[in-house]
Amino acid sequence: MGNEALARLAEERVDHRFKGLPPDADGLSVAELAAQRRNLFTGGFTTPVLALSAERLEHNLALMETYAARHGLAFAPHGKTSMAPALFQRQIERGAWGITLAVPHQVRVARAFGVERIFLANELVDAAALRWIAGELAADPHFRLVCYVDSVSGVRLMDAALRDAGAGRPLDVVVELAAGEGARTGVRTDEECAAVADAVAATGTLRLVGVAGYEGEVPRADPERVRAWLRRLVALAAGFDKAGRFAGLEEIVVSAGGSAWFDAVADVFAEIPELSVPVLKLLRSGAYVSHDDGHYRRLTPFNRVPGEGALEPAFRLWTQVVSRPSPGQAFANAGKRDAAYDLDLPVAQVVRRDGAERPADGVTVTALSDQHAWLETTGEADLEVGDWVGLGLSHPCTAFDKWQLIPLAEADGTVVDYIRTFF
Repeated sequence: MGNEALARLAEERVDHRFKGLPPDADGLSVAELAAQRRNLFTGGFTTPVLALSAERLEHNLALMETYAARHGLAFAPHGKTSMAPALFQRQIERGAWGITLAVPHQVRVARAFGVERIFLANELVDAAALRWIAGELAADPHFRLVCYVDSVSGVRLMDAALRDAGAGRPLDVVVELAAGEGARTGVRTDEECAAVADAVAATGTLRLVGVAGYEGEVPRADPERVRAWLRRLVALAAGFDKAGRFAGLEEIVVSAGGSAWFDAVADVFAEIPELSVPVLKLLRSGAYVSHDDGHYRRLTPFNRVPGEGALEPAFRLWTQVVSRPSPGQAFANAGKRDAAYDLDLPVAQVVRRDGAERPADGVTVTALSDQHAWLETTGEADLEVGDWVGLGLSHPCTAFDKWQLIPLAEADGTVVDYIRTFF
């Protein structure tokens, strides 16, 4: 990756753009502020402030590296979760094949920081973006991008845009198999898959390198239905290979894998038969990097395979009680602008007062306004104006995208680095 670009991030000046950071740090570079190793609770940070656990982040990175290696999977974690180049680098250092992304802007961010392999989990028909990608491929022989195709019309649009751009190197594509009727994107039938593959073969600008899809969209998903769809994906790859559609390749890409069913992906991909060339079994789970205290805590496959380890929620949103109007109610100063709330409301976990931390017994988040959390309190709740309340969040993707510079804090509150995001 582009260490020079990451180094430039460390030179960025801290100022009013970045929520929660100490006002007296204005004008310092990110590197200078990190070197001060300020404490999250006593070092001048203002609430609300989102913190990422240094220890838990490292644990999660190591766990998925080990899991992918154990199951013979290549790993391209979905970067749309964090959009944090420093985390992309750590994922690649932990053995990731590359980074998965969803839209052209995200690809531009990754390329700006030197990511050499990108899996674009979307059909790309934007002529301006395709022109830019053709330029990237021409300028950097080490750059590889693999992109979904899911329609003949899409293939034609891509081909026309790439021809107009004077593309030299063909763009690698995989046929996206839909997860079922009524699911999201992707080709619905085997006949349509063949038609899309034929359309790719008729171009000089695209190269078919495999098949892919997203099992998280399987209707009424359960282990049996998810595995049945994954076996259909594997059969599609084998059928294409038997028909000679992958002639001349050094490897065939077969890719799936969100954060809810990667155990099923590992099981079914282990059954992939020997094809004409080696298979790159590409897993794309992204939410693992921070995990969470709600949606993914419930859905993680490690609940089904506890012997393989457990992810740890790494986010905590620190907010402060600003009003205590009645014994049954309190308000904290973090709301929809600060917390993920699209899947679940935040969960009150701990209360800090005078340097002491205790469980947030009797405190429940019942609603969010733009800048307030509504807290319901029972008799066991010991809560006063000025207390800090640590909230657990659900859905990492929408937590990351509300914060541009996130303190990376050790367990005692020492902030050792700052994670820059680009949404």
